[in-house]
Amino acid sequence: MHFDTKIAVLLRDDLAGWQRLNVTAFLASGIAANPDLLGEPYADADDTPYLPMFRQPVLVFAGTREVLTAAHGRAVGRGMPMAVFTADLFATGHDEANRAAVAAVAREKLDLVGIAVHGPRNAVDKVLRGAVLHG
Repeated sequence: MHFDTKIAVLLRDDLAGWQRLNVTAFLASGIAANPDLLGEPYADADDTPYLPMFRQPVLVFAGTREVLTAAHGRAVGRGMPMAVFTADLFATGHDEANRAAVAAVAREKLDLVGIAVHGPRNAVDKVLRGAVLHG
């Protein structure tokens, strides 16, 4: 199936395995804040209810610190919906502390370890220029 939009997570390529998983989960939750991206709830054959998920795939990419910083700048410049995860968030323990840690740093000085974006396919592709699919 072809989608006109793309959901993508871009991770810094020097993260530990647990960090990649943690950052991806948090960033995807930011994109999921847009209810229009979610499908219908699931149910199995026994009628056990399950939460809805995205209607389209989430692609995960990796790149250097420089690629991530450039992608962030391009996404900001295009006004794209974006979630961010900074290195400071590994030391916080809850949402209020996370928001305070991001708010304490100017945009150009954020120590980004991941971003997630959603938008038209071609715009997302341009934002992610230089990144590679995470393998």
